Amino acid sequence: MDILLFNFHDVVLMMTSYQCTLFALLLLVIRREGYISNVLLALFLFTQAAIPLDILINFGAGFRDWAIHTSPNLFYVFGFGYWLEGPVLLWYTRSLIYREYRLTRRDLIYLVPFIAYALFEYFSYFRFDTATKVSMLEGYTPYDETLLNLAIGFGREVLRVVFGVLCLLEIHNCRRRIQDSYSNIEKIDFTWLMMLVLGFLVIRSWAVLVNIALTLAAQLDIMVDFRIMGLTSNYTVFILISAMIFFSLSYSSMFEGLERKADEDEPQQKAEEKPAVDSALAEKITRYMEEEKPFLAPTLTLEQLSVQLEIPKRALSNTVNRHFGRNFFEFVNHYRIEEAKRRLADPDCAEQTVMDIMLDSGFNTKATFNSFFKKLVGMTPTEYRHRNQPEKVAATGAGRYPV
Repeated sequence: MDILLFNFHDVVLMMTSYQCTLFALLLLVIRREGYISNVLLALFLFTQAAIPLDILINFGAGFRDWAIHTSPNLFYVFGFGYWLEGPVLLWYTRSLIYREYRLTRRDLIYLVPFIAYALFEYFSYFRFDTATKVSMLEGYTPYDETLLNLAIGFGREVLRVVFGVLCLLEIHNCRRRIQDSYSNIEKIDFTWLMMLVLGFLVIRSWAVLVNIALTLAAQLDIMVDFRIMGLTSNYTVFILISAMIFFSLSYSSMFEGLERKADEDEPQQKAEEKPAVDSALAEKITRYMEEEKPFLAPTLTLEQLSVQLEIPKRALSNTVNRHFGRNFFEFVNHYRIEEAKRRLADPDCAEQTVMDIMLDSGFNTKATFNSFFKKLVGMTPTEYRHRNQPEKVAATGAGRYPV
């Protein structure tokens, strides 16, 4: 074979496509907890495998001519990946955040741009015979792009950025809501998801600039080197995908997941329609917290407490938020601080270090303990112990273990 199909830039595109396909197949084969998330991540990777092939077929110097004469139907097929990656990434993000996530009819609205693009490509290209397709493809250069195609390309890139922003909003809302359900959030790790979404968002934002540069060159003869910009994007995607695969090997699920809010499926209740706070229920909660001390369990969740109290989770959450004026995270850690204060001031606990008291009170990280203690008490745990039993501290040396 004496025809050079690939240069080094083309090889990078093929390596990106290959590793995405291989990793996606691996995710589909390995059945484990969170399989729906694996399936969605695999679908996202398949779109990432399709996009480099679309670039290779349309812009690869040697490969384009080979593809035209081999099968013109190869053109534009892989371009559907552009329109699918955003919705799939959003669904994947939600599958990590929400417990037992399933796609609904409302989720399918995100496929409307994909369907519209598929219809456009059918009527503008795929419905023609092979000879017509070949004549449409031969002699093409990026400078020949019509204003309509450039507009569609620009809209595609903007849409992908919008989906990236939607993913960030989902993560932001999740971070806000976890404090309503968890008393310990230090081990809820968003690193993997944030790396994926932010990397996706940066690359797609860059793609918008590439599209603008192409438009300026094709329509206004303003010379902007969109080719170099495109190559930069291709190499960055390759690095991102490689890093994503590396980090995913040691990744475990963030947490057991939030329940989807009722107002996602039903009209949101107006403030005046919210049920009144039951004072008897509030008293029951207070008595249980003081007598049974469930907060001593570091991993206590809203669901666990509702089971212990034998009351609906929503009623518990409503009472905590409205009667006590705190989210669940603040509510439980308030009791933990009170327990720590009692132990720090108790002469019988003088031989315990502050770290021991922190752990015995239900905390498992110094950062949260120090932060809450300073906020609620106005001083550090060690300062509080010195003020309440200075003689005992001096005698035992327990103050030598500051937190």
